[in-house]
Parts: sequence; structure tokens; C-alpha cells
Amino acid sequence: MQGKADRKGLKISAAVGMASLALAGCVTVEAPTEPIVIELNVNIRQEVIYRLAEDAGDTIENNADIF
Repeated sequence: MQGKADRKGLKISAAVGMASLALAGCVTVEAPTEPIVIELNVNIRQEVIYRLAEDAGDTIENNADIF
């Protein structure tokens, strides 16, 4: 009984494999004629302000007699 099940599974696998090859077709990849442009709109203002504020706070703490 197990032999029949193995053959049936093998037939199904072969059929699926042949079907996938038939549907694969031909795929071509070509380089674009124009350059690829990636626009990055990044806002770094907040990070810069935070670092300056932290640095200013450290400066005030280290030089309390000046302020």
C-alpha cells in the first residue's frame, strides 16, 4: 500500500514541477536609461537642537560661577 502512495506523491510532484516550469516564462531585466533618483527628506533639526541644548546645559553646570 505504501508503494502506491509514494508513486502518487511522485506523480503529483512531477506535475507541479512541470506546471511551474511552463508558467515561469522568460524574464528580462534591463538597466534604466535615466539615473535613479532617491529623494530623502530628512529633518535633522530636532536632533541638532537637542544636542545643543544638552551641551549648553552641561556648560552651565560646569561653569556655574560665570552664569
